[in-house]
Formats: sequence, structure tokens, C-alpha cells
Amino acid sequence: MAKEFHNDDVVLDIKDKPKALPWLGLSIQHLFTMFGATVLVPILVGIDPGIALVSSGLGTLVYLTVTKGKIPAYLGSSFAFIAAMKLLMSTDGYPAIAQGAITTGLVYLIVSLVVKKIGSAWMDKILPPIVVGPVIMVIGLGLAANAANNAMFNDGQYDYKFLLVALVTMGITIFFNMFLKGFLGLIPILLGIIAGYLFALLMGIVDTQPIIDAAWFALPNFEIPFVNYEPKFYLSAIITMAPIAFVTMTEHIGHLMVLNKLTKRNFFQDPGLNRTLLGDGLAQIVAGLVGGPPVTSYGENIGVLAITRVHSVFVIGGAAVLAVILGFVGKLSALILSIPNPVISGISFILFGVIAASGLKILIENKVDFDKKKNLLIASVILVIGIGGLYVEAGTFTLSAMALATVLGIALNLILPETSRSEKA
Repeated sequence: MAKEFHNDDVVLDIKDKPKALPWLGLSIQHLFTMFGATVLVPILVGIDPGIALVSSGLGTLVYLTVTKGKIPAYLGSSFAFIAAMKLLMSTDGYPAIAQGAITTGLVYLIVSLVVKKIGSAWMDKILPPIVVGPVIMVIGLGLAANAANNAMFNDGQYDYKFLLVALVTMGITIFFNMFLKGFLGLIPILLGIIAGYLFALLMGIVDTQPIIDAAWFALPNFEIPFVNYEPKFYLSAIITMAPIAFVTMTEHIGHLMVLNKLTKRNFFQDPGLNRTLLGDGLAQIVAGLVGGPPVTSYGENIGVLAITRVHSVFVIGGAAVLAVILGFVGKLSALILSIPNPVISGISFILFGVIAASGLKILIENKVDFDKKKNLLIASVILVIGIGGLYVEAGTFTLSAMALATVLGIALNLILPETSRSEKA
């Protein structure tokens, strides 16, 4: 029996279990990193943020189980479904959203069965380094403008306090990354968030009243079929949300490509793309059954993996368990919810940049030749469309910039000849 691969270049590899205290700190770090985005989605849609935390934790645990504990990915609320969910909430309420979430999960399951039947060898053909590298860069830089805006604007007005908090948070986090060692050297993101939060308190931009008002115990607003409501058939929900599953699948594959690079593995082969899609689909179904929004893997947490070089699935699983618990603790939820946008932005400047740098590293290591017009054109289209934010919209269906850039990059790679006419002798 072949010895299982272990990446000795990282602090903790995928199956390495940390000691109790570091384990807690590392898991809290991932919890803080995903919290803002995970609760923002339900707030925008009108769903209880507490139940979104519970569903993200349960969804992540389902994903880790289905993928045999081989992929360190955290699943949080998906932004891709916001427009569709807001429309359905205004017409038929959450039961329609739940049916849509369950339907998207079933789409994942169907595609998973197809991939299991035909295999994933085709991935190498449609996703060579010239496509993978720029797509990963887009994943990292696609939200750069959003992070910058959150660091500068307070309710639409340019705010020097916001900018200062973001830059101080970023600077402190960089310092922690470079100069701390031991256990503290493993949690620079968590320490950066705490330091940024304390500085934001000094600058007077943190509203602590919600923390004071919040109850210690708060039961999330579960929406369970046959318990909280009688389910019925919503054709509009299926038509509206099912197609978006193919958009989030593109993001799913993109995140797997980043994780492949970080962990020196090929998750398309082991545990297999069929299992990763199955895990994601079942996680979405679970979310729909308890009252949460659909979930998807988070680039922010991948950034934490890259910076800390701690890839342990036990740490990700710990964050998932903490998220479930946190859904029932009102004061802790309110505390984390009170972290101002510029603190998160200061951290995001680093996390998103690290992911983008991973894409650049792929191009360098594979010695992609940019004197070839084909390579130059593919990279140009992916980067400008993905980072520029070009998207396709048809009713409530939206093909995100990252998904569009990926599709066009794959198409150009398959269609364009290896050598242009002007390059031929």
C-alpha cells in the first residue's frame, strides 16, 4: 500500500491534528474571516443571520464528510443567489428560497453523477496553466474594488477614519505575519482583526449598543419543512435558482484549483470532482432544509490557509462547529457582527492578494510563454473581464464576472490555434 502524501513544507498538513489551544485559536481565526460575508447575505435577503451561521457550519461538516476529510474548504453563504433570493422572498417568502436551494443542490448531485460516469481527465485539457493561473488571479482580485470601497466609504461618503483603520489593520497584520513565531505566528489574521477592532474602537467607528442589547442565548429562526411551514411546489423558484448552480460550479472548480496549488495535491482526482460536487450539493440541500441561504466555498478562508500554511481539516471542522454554536449565542454573534467594514477590508487586502499571487506563481512555475499570442490573448481576456466586473444578466439570472471570465478563457484555449498566422515562419 502506497504511503499517503504528506506536505512537509507547511505547518500543519491536511490530516494533521493541532493541540487543543492552538486548535481553538486557528478555528476562531477562520470563523472571524468568514463571518462578515456569511451574515451579510442573509441580512440583504431578510433571513436570520443566526440560522445562516448554523447552516454554514452544518454545510461545511457535510462537505468535509463527503470528501473524506481530504479538502480544507469552508462553506459560507453564497452571494451568487442574492438577487434571486430577494425576488423570491418578496413574493413567496422563505419556503420558495428553500425549494430553490434544494433544487440547486440536486443539480449538483446530477452533475456529480455525470462526472463520476465520465471521469475528470477532461479537466487537464480545458484547464491548462494559461487558464488556471489568470482565473485564480481573478478569484483573488475580483473583490479588490469592493474591499477598497469598504475601506474608504462610510454610507457613501469618503471617510479618512475608515481609510486609516483599514491601513492600520493591514499594517499590523503584515507585522504579525513577519515577526511573530510559535503559536502567535499561526494566528496573524485573528490577531490582526482583534488589533484592528481595538483601533476602530479608539477611532469611534464601532457601535457597541447591539452587543449590549443582545441576549446571551438566541434560538435561530429555523425554517424546517413540515415543522415551520407546509411545503408546496414553486416553479418560479426552480426556474430562478437552478441555472445559477452552473455559475457556482465554476467558482467551485476555481477554488479547487487554488487549493490544489496550495496543498500540492490534485483534488479533481482524489477524492474526485464528483465527490466535491456531491459534498457542495448536499451542503446546499442541508442549508435549505434548516432555513439558511445556499452555501459555497469561501476564497477568504483559502487566503487564510495560504498565509498561515495551516491546512488541517480539523481546524476547518472546528470553525464549522463554532459557527453552529455561535448561531445560538446572541452576544458573540453581535460582537463579531460589530466588526466594522474597514477592519475586514484591511485583512482582505492581504487575503485576496495572496490568492492572486498564487495564480501568478502558477504561470511562473509552468513557464508560460507570453511571447505566444494565444497565451497573451487568453490571459488578457480573463484578467480584464474578471477583474473589470463584466457580467451577463438575463432576468434574475446573472453570470458573474469570474464565471464569465473562466468560460471565455476555456473557450479561447479550445478554439484558438497554438500558433497565429503572423507567428508562422
